[in-house]
Amino acid sequence: MTSRVSVLMMASAAAVVACVALAAPAWAQAPSQPATPAEMTATYNSIADGILALKVSEENIVKAILAAAKAHGEVQLGRATRALTANDAAGAKAAVEALAADVAQIGTEGDNSVAAIRKRLIQAGQHHNAAGEAQGIFEEGFVIVTRAAKAKLLGSSRKIAQMAGQPNAASLQAEWKTVEGVYAELTKPGK
Repeated sequence: MTSRVSVLMMASAAAVVACVALAAPAWAQAPSQPATPAEMTATYNSIADGILALKVSEENIVKAILAAAKAHGEVQLGRATRALTANDAAGAKAAVEALAADVAQIGTEGDNSVAAIRKRLIQAGQHHNAAGEAQGIFEEGFVIVTRAAKAKLLGSSRKIAQMAGQPNAASLQAEWKTVEGVYAELTKPGK
């Protein structure tokens, strides 16, 4: 029995020595700062990628909204020009009014349905251009159209709407050139 106890004691001592020996390198190291596990940082990095991708997606959808409004405006300008050439006062008036509405939609980054979405995002604390808003460059929730560009576009919209009663092709073209210039500035690459 004594030899059995001795064997058990020696085995236990060997296990303790082995544990101490294996743990010794960890004890010998200098104390380190706690580190976030790599799996957690990888997941957080993926979340950041997703958030940033959503910001790019928001820019892309607003660019598409602006492009669609501009394309509709070009169609209305063509309709107005053809109606004026054909002495169709009613057709010209309708096209000029629609053109004014399209220019306003460029200036407001869409119509009321888009504004409702923008309002939801703002209420949820999602501000695409928070820094620009703080500096007064952007209105709350706007993505691409600056305050200055909005003022120019809404001014052009008002001028075009005022032409509806007695449209003039040259005046419409001149005001449309202003709109195109503002649009080009807003959508140029790298903006």
